[in-house]
Amino acid sequence: METAACLFHERGFAGTSISDIGNASGLTSGAIYFHFSNKDALARAIVEAHFDAWPVLIERHAGAGVPAVVGLVRLSFAVARAFRDDPLVRGGARLWSERYGIDATLPAPFVGWIAAVRALLERAREEGELADRIDSAGAAKAIIHAFFGLHTVSDALSGRADIENDLADLWRLLLPALLAEPDAAEDTLRLALPAVDEVRV
Repeated sequence: METAACLFHERGFAGTSISDIGNASGLTSGAIYFHFSNKDALARAIVEAHFDAWPVLIERHAGAGVPAVVGLVRLSFAVARAFRDDPLVRGGARLWSERYGIDATLPAPFVGWIAAVRALLERAREEGELADRIDSAGAAKAIIHAFFGLHTVSDALSGRADIENDLADLWRLLLPALLAEPDAAEDTLRLALPAVDEVRV
């Protein structure tokens, strides 16, 4: 699946054959068909693996015991790195963008992310961090729009090589608007990323 995901990311669904995947992985086409009835089924499995990665990251970076806003920022960087570095995530993203050419029902994107961000914002309100004027539902959608728009632009311009610095810049813009104490934005960003030397903090 990882080999197939890499090829799908590089060449797209239409530009990748089962034979290509077999040659790159060292498997016969028959061995691949033993596990997947066709290329569409393999694509679906990769997209499902893409979506399966997220609950683990949410729990790791934004679970209980972490201040909600800090968890939200940490989670965004973990997701950004997954889109940049994880073959299954990258392949799944490319396949989902080509979903109309795949004869399989694929999971719906973004809905789960909006719900996760909204839950974190509501927890931030309970913790006294969120500005009173912020509507958590609307803000969650806006954050997801901005986050995935940033990914699209970063991928187009640099293959996501600059994604972490771009994301830090986005949070510098968003945090003062979200926080009850806007002056705490830079400290929140530093607290969220204590071990990321390559990011401009």
